[in-house]
Amino acid sequence: MLQIEKNYDFRKRMSEIHDKNVRDNALVCSADELELEDGVRIVVSENAGEVIVTAARDLSEYLFVSMNMASAVVKGLDKAASGDIVIATADETGEELGEYAVYKGEVTTVDGCVRIIGHDERGAAFGVYLLEDMMTFRKAPYIKKGVHPRKPMYSPQMVHSGYGLDEYPDEHLSAIAHEGRDAILIFVKDVDKTPYGYLDFNDVIRRAKKYGLDVYAYSYFRSELHPDEEGAEAYYEGQYGKLFRQCPELKGVTLVGESIEFPSKDPHVSGKNHRENVVDGIPTGKTSPGWYPCCDYPKYLELLKKVIFKYNPDADIVFWTYNWGYQPEEARVALIDNIPEKISLQATFEMFESYKVGDITQRCADYTLSFCGPGKYFTSEAKAAKRNGIKLYSMTNTGGLTWDIGVIPYEPFPYQWIRRYKEMEKAHDEWGLQGLMESHHYGFYPSFISKLSKWVFSEPRVVPEEILETILKSEFGAENIQKVDKAMRLWSEGITKYQPTNGDQYGAFRVGPSYPFNIVPNIKIPQFEYAMFKSICFPAYNDYPNGVTYAPIRLKTEIEQLTEMRALIDEGIESMESAEVKNEKLERLINMGKFISHTVTSGINAKRMYRLRNRLHAVETREELSTVLDEMEELIKAEIKNAEETIPLVEVDSRLGWEPSMEYMTDKTRIEWKIRACEYTLRSEIPAHRNTLKF
Repeated sequence: MLQIEKNYDFRKRMSEIHDKNVRDNALVCSADELELEDGVRIVVSENAGEVIVTAARDLSEYLFVSMNMASAVVKGLDKAASGDIVIATADETGEELGEYAVYKGEVTTVDGCVRIIGHDERGAAFGVYLLEDMMTFRKAPYIKKGVHPRKPMYSPQMVHSGYGLDEYPDEHLSAIAHEGRDAILIFVKDVDKTPYGYLDFNDVIRRAKKYGLDVYAYSYFRSELHPDEEGAEAYYEGQYGKLFRQCPELKGVTLVGESIEFPSKDPHVSGKNHRENVVDGIPTGKTSPGWYPCCDYPKYLELLKKVIFKYNPDADIVFWTYNWGYQPEEARVALIDNIPEKISLQATFEMFESYKVGDITQRCADYTLSFCGPGKYFTSEAKAAKRNGIKLYSMTNTGGLTWDIGVIPYEPFPYQWIRRYKEMEKAHDEWGLQGLMESHHYGFYPSFISKLSKWVFSEPRVVPEEILETILKSEFGAENIQKVDKAMRLWSEGITKYQPTNGDQYGAFRVGPSYPFNIVPNIKIPQFEYAMFKSICFPAYNDYPNGVTYAPIRLKTEIEQLTEMRALIDEGIESMESAEVKNEKLERLINMGKFISHTVTSGINAKRMYRLRNRLHAVETREELSTVLDEMEELIKAEIKNAEETIPLVEVDSRLGWEPSMEYMTDKTRIEWKIRACEYTLRSEIPAHRNTLKF
């Protein structure tokens, strides 16, 4: 069913908001349902705002594409009649929404007609997209009679573009809104300047607005002056002040230590940017300000607040503590205790947590789904935020992807995601978690995972496992539910066997089967000249001093764990492949599962190659040297086969092997490069070592 694609063809699929021919004409409307008639009218007020008009037109398109029905958008609430769909705000109808009279709150009433009444325009649009979901789940324009109220549990829900770095065509904005998200992020180096170059920020803001989406700047401004220095206010006025002066409708800005670190005077740090943290070529021995909760960050925030609020007093300044989770709790909490008013705090949900696997200690070095969270770092800061009355946000990666497997569109492990959702819900109830950052530079890709979280992240609360079953039936066929659900349970267990270490997340799991295997790590992975990141993957597995058990000690356990993970992934694939009738979505899910399995194989082999390199440097006899070289040769040949088997998988899904900030790292071209790199090792490196046996 899947056809070979060219690079970036996945964008065609991303631009198709509504699935075609969803309606099952064999279904019969029940007595407790309302059937929408062909030619149904969608009624809005004479003065309906842009968000409602956009949603109404979208609903008309949905009915045409998915339900094979004609419809018409009509202005004038006084014209509404039985059988119509009314979309309006409570102010326009004079209705009371009770507890749903909140941001994006809405009440949909179904009787002789459908009435979607939002507290605001975004609420009305939210109700439209939920109505579309309900018809998709039902596979017919039949809607259960009664009252269907919803309101969001979290806001903002910020995502980066998954179409291309900082690229937001209208279709992608529409898809983001359909999935319940309400904010997007743009990397900002200057006004209208991103890491890729020019971008008209106000145009993005204008177009996002009609879909009910806010726009946040993700700061890439350099901070070269301490707030106490002469000229500091003018300096930051020329950055943040200028940005909000020229883009007054920006919702806010996100600040993270490594991107905005300033020359702090805190005695615990060097005061130098992490890229320049040396003296006479020798490391200072102290961390840089971006990696420590410096005592003068509050001064820095006060100054930024001053220049930003001059132009937008309601701007949301989000202070993200991503970098200093390794630092002492007392230092982190002391900073939070001194954060200025009207600053939002963002803490990553699962990072920095240490846990035992057998007799070794692992740590979540970066974003991962292997541990559902929350970590002690998040918990300590969440408690401090509540005590200080600070708005609490979290980086949760719940757009659907973490750093576990770098070049897939989303992680298809729903039951592990559900475990995270439940812990987030507890954080919401106990510590006031109210906003989310749901993706980073790898972007947001609409999927059954994002649809699941859309429903779970709203109230009244649903049972996640029940809505998951509904979504799986809708996406992959009700006749396949048992086989797909079995696979999802196996895969969700499989991700818990993954090791979230820097050696893996910056290594083979970053790019999968295009990861090179060489004895001397002196080759360079090909990079796109215009990519945001050119060195985010290191071409030789290595251990990092990130607080976990030393690599040579832990590798045996890690290989065993990953072998279990691969077996679980493969068993899930086998379950889904046994389905007699597969739609395209199921074919793509199976194909991605195979890609994940091959990625795990590369991850295992990278660890084995690391061990062999270490043995190679420690041999004391010719016999030992010959044995190690034999094993290397066998391993590299097996990895070449693994790479070759991956090529057909990426050929039929152009999203596999691509990531917005790095572009194509694991397409057919890059995999073929990896094979040539491995052949170089077989042809040159291993024979060179064998030649030493002659002397």
